Amino acid sequence: MSERRSPTIRRRRLGAELRRLRDGAGITIEVVAEQLECSASKISRIETGHTSVTPRDVRDMLRIYGVVGAESEELVQIAREARQKGWWHPYSTVLVGAYVGLEAAAGHIRAYEQQVVPGLLETEEYASAMIQAARPDFTADQVQQRVRVRLGRQSLLTQDDPVDLWVVLDEAVLSRPVGGDAVMRNQLRRLVEVAELPNVTLQVLPFEVGAHAGMDGTFTILSFPESVDPDVVYAENATGGLFLEKSDELQKYSFIFDHIRAAARQPEESIAHIAELAEEPLWKWRPRGSPRT
Repeated sequence: MSERRSPTIRRRRLGAELRRLRDGAGITIEVVAEQLECSASKISRIETGHTSVTPRDVRDMLRIYGVVGAESEELVQIAREARQKGWWHPYSTVLVGAYVGLEAAAGHIRAYEQQVVPGLLETEEYASAMIQAARPDFTADQVQQRVRVRLGRQSLLTQDDPVDLWVVLDEAVLSRPVGGDAVMRNQLRRLVEVAELPNVTLQVLPFEVGAHAGMDGTFTILSFPESVDPDVVYAENATGGLFLEKSDELQKYSFIFDHIRAAARQPEESIAHIAELAEEPLWKWRPRGSPRT
């Protein structure tokens, strides 16, 4: 899992290069589709990295663009690599495979979370309780599969070339006892522990800041080691999530994240606060069912 050459990022890079070469040759998608005897939508999906492409199709496309020799063979090899299965492939029915593939290739991840602890930071018990509550239609096996994937993803934080993770948690995340008192206390202690890693920065956005730049919802910004791979924003929703890649969208979310982290408690203060909550949690202040005053 520590291999950064994710097939997802290779497919995305290949698509961008094929689009560049087609534009440079002054050829439309419709012309390419006609010569390959396929739909224009297929060519579009290949160029956006949303679908894989066979080495043969890549070679045929490059021939149309007048690209031959060493450059052609290099791109054909990328097509072969892009068709390999990621470690997450056996679990493709229970997760967003495209996100996991991009996450595995990322060098830096910036995330704002409103409701739950991010998967890279969850304990096994917390993950299980959260998934069961969020998806009551899941079988026990489906829940366990998702938990295994989340735990597997966490090696990104401790591998030889670890991802640089910066997370801002809304205080609501720390205030809801997912899985009950013991599970949540252990989860808070886990956050304190993980925050000691040199590649992890954790901040808490307190209730008292009131309205803030992240009110529209949870999101993650993924950045990659290679400059040819542009950032991606993943905005979560009930049906899985939305990938945003346009430059204005990336600028907007980077702007929002900068404002959120500026409003949040500093990392040292945040960790101290989380450690305090593990001992005196917010959900203990008013027992369930107690009258309001």
